[in-house]
This record gives sequence, C-alpha cells and structure tokens, in this order.
Amino acid sequence: MLIIGIAGGTGSGKTTVVRKIIESLPEGEVVLLPQDSYYKDSSHVPVEERQNINFDHPDAFDWSLLSLHVAMLKEGKSIEQPTYSYLTCTRQPETIHIEPRDVVIIEGILALCDKKLRNLMDLKVFVDADSDERLIRVIQRDVVERGRTAEAVMTRYTHVLKPMHQQFIEPSKRYADLIIPQGGDNQIAIDILRMFIEKNLNLGNK
Repeated sequence: MLIIGIAGGTGSGKTTVVRKIIESLPEGEVVLLPQDSYYKDSSHVPVEERQNINFDHPDAFDWSLLSLHVAMLKEGKSIEQPTYSYLTCTRQPETIHIEPRDVVIIEGILALCDKKLRNLMDLKVFVDADSDERLIRVIQRDVVERGRTAEAVMTRYTHVLKPMHQQFIEPSKRYADLIIPQGGDNQIAIDILRMFIEKNLNLGNK
C-alpha cells in the first residue's frame, strides 16, 4: 500500500491532479480521503456564529480521526469516512464505507501540515500555482458552484484565504517530496507521479 498526501492552496489544481492520477490507474486501485470530510463538527456552535468559522485554519480539522483512519487502512482495516455539510457546518450522520486499497490519497489544502499524518505518508506532494491563477479559479468556482458574488469572493480571499495560505499552506511546501507547478496542467509531473506509484506497487507485489 502507498499512502500519498497531496496538498496545495485553494484553486491550485489539486482536484485535477488527483482525478488524472485516479484515471491513469486501474479501476478500484485508489482510495481518496478528502481532508474536507474531516472538518470538526460545529453543531455545538450557534448557527449565527458558524459563518465566522475559519475553515482554512488547521484548528478546523479533526486531525486525530484522519490519522486514525489512515493508520487503520494501512493495517488492512476498513473505515467509516465521515461526511460534512457546508450548508450547516456540521458532520452528518451518514458515513462512507471505505475498504483498504493499494493506493490511499489524502487530498486537501493542509494535508501536509500535521506531523503525525505526514509520518504515515509514503509520498508527500504539493501542487503549486501562481496566486493570480488560484484567485481566478476560486472566483470562477465560487460564483458558478456556490452562488457567491465576485465581490464576496474577493473579500474572503483577502481576509481569509490569502493570510491562511501564507501562514500555513505555503510553509508546508517544505515537507513535499514532489512539487507540481502549474497544477493539473503539468502532465509531465503527473506522469512521473503515476510511474512512481506503478513502480512501487509492482515492487510490493513481488
């Protein structure tokens, strides 16, 4: 089994990189653990205060549960992955049953920030992109998919995304074994990553 962590700023192209990796490998070989599924439950926080939660800060995540689940998969045990609602900022009663697979990918903006989680990884990847490109992608995504105005997205970027990126996400780049510039457009880097996975899986099967 290979445990791979893929981090990078919002709008850097992490999702595209992960999708291309999964598509390039045999079906059913990869398990994806989105870090977003492991946000702490905020049901105890008054509804009117939940909008003030900083979801780009490491404190927003349940690191112990994520590390436990990765360790269990590594031991060959199945897990019940939590689900999270962005609308209510609460963990949902439904879970997703996950069986161990040859490749486990942990994907999220802060995937490389926690030492215990990093120590479980066989490969650490940071998807890099120019800040202007990331902002454009965030605007396009949030306006189209989340119904926000461009002005609201810009305000959030200035007050939350940018400072959190500079304080926590960008510094985690130093832990990466592989840095992928230009995000999902860097096909050569994605091919190198795919070859690394295939080589190690073949070695593990001998």
